[in-house]
Amino acid sequence: MTQMMSRRAWLGAAAATSGALMLPPSLWAQAARTAGANAASSAYPHVRDFIGSFVQRRELAGTLAMIGKGQAPATIMAAGHIAMDSSTKVDANSLWRLYSNTKPITAMAMMILIDDGVVRLDQPIADFLPAFAKMKVQNTPDGSISDVRDAKQPITIRHLLTHTAGFGYAIMQKGPLRQAYEEAGLTGGVFTKLPVPGMTGQIAPSLAEFADRLAALPLVYEPDTQWSYSVSLDLAGRVIEVASGQSFDEFLRQRIFTPLDMSSTWFQVPSSEVGRFTTNYSPLGGILFPIDPARASIYLDKPKTLHGGSGLVSSARDYDRFLAMLMGEGALGNTRILRPETARLAMSNLIGDHVARKGTFIDGAGFGAGGRVSLAHTPGGEGIYGWSGAAGTLGFVDRKRGYRVAAYAQYLPPNSLDFQSKFPEIVMQDIK
Repeated sequence: MTQMMSRRAWLGAAAATSGALMLPPSLWAQAARTAGANAASSAYPHVRDFIGSFVQRRELAGTLAMIGKGQAPATIMAAGHIAMDSSTKVDANSLWRLYSNTKPITAMAMMILIDDGVVRLDQPIADFLPAFAKMKVQNTPDGSISDVRDAKQPITIRHLLTHTAGFGYAIMQKGPLRQAYEEAGLTGGVFTKLPVPGMTGQIAPSLAEFADRLAALPLVYEPDTQWSYSVSLDLAGRVIEVASGQSFDEFLRQRIFTPLDMSSTWFQVPSSEVGRFTTNYSPLGGILFPIDPARASIYLDKPKTLHGGSGLVSSARDYDRFLAMLMGEGALGNTRILRPETARLAMSNLIGDHVARKGTFIDGAGFGAGGRVSLAHTPGGEGIYGWSGAAGTLGFVDRKRGYRVAAYAQYLPPNSLDFQSKFPEIVMQDIK
């Protein structure tokens, strides 16, 4: 039976550490200091030693890091293999499950529609999805789903992009709303075909049905009042479909992947490419258990729902091109997919001071279109935009210092090892 991303204890831990580049404010500050201009970009000895150490200790099968200055070719550092039982070494073309590193891509797709004049940032989503015109809100967050009130304001595109719409996440919520999300197949992603105790195996049969089922459930919070990590970027995929008149995957292909030559980024891995697909593991008692073996991966199957919040598989080479486009403020070389002012807007703080965020992934910071944003009062200052994924990936751009940085591994939950959480600190040691 297809299993979904909803196991409470295990993936709850993953959710608790898979946002904000996996960093508390102190480590985010260190990441902000990683991109001084004095170090040679071809060195990074601490990064090389760090990613290699996990392979040497057999804690991970393979790891990879890419660091680039501006849009210059990135330095690639790799260690290990695509699986513990494989002789194929990881490289820039190996395929990784992005999980939430999908979110910035979806958000930039929406910004393209804003650039086109088809969508406005503060436009109600009900203009495209009428079922969201009259939403209900829980009187007690994560309490009864029948004890509700009318929402005071409409959900807008800005709210979707910034996790301020008031939606929840099956991997984050508690009580009856989480159960309702799981029963409706609103789990936000997939991770294995293996039977896992405590998992429902439900998934909405299409992105359109996902949206309709979500509209029938109450919000956790009033829109524009609380930062709540949620399925909002998944719903954004449906808005993109309706607004553009194209399927979500086709829009991404035509407007982002093809122009940027991201030829190895998909919701479904072609069978011809399985030879470079990594295996996803779970560290259990010092042993790596293959929870999603590449040759039997759930990502080889055609997905029912195209999850804009978690569904993409990509290569480090492809994702580096996406980050380089962000460094180019919407352009990669001579190819422009966003106007500079739109790209800058997307990577700026799009939420007001009135939005509660204490104790969340963005405590002490802001949030742009699909990614955490450093602020003037954040240690290290402004200029950093990025996010991370639940299986060990992370990617960000430091526009103030001119660097793009990404790291790749495949393990769940991400807090079971310090690969993801410590990586920016290690980069700081090489770039001072």
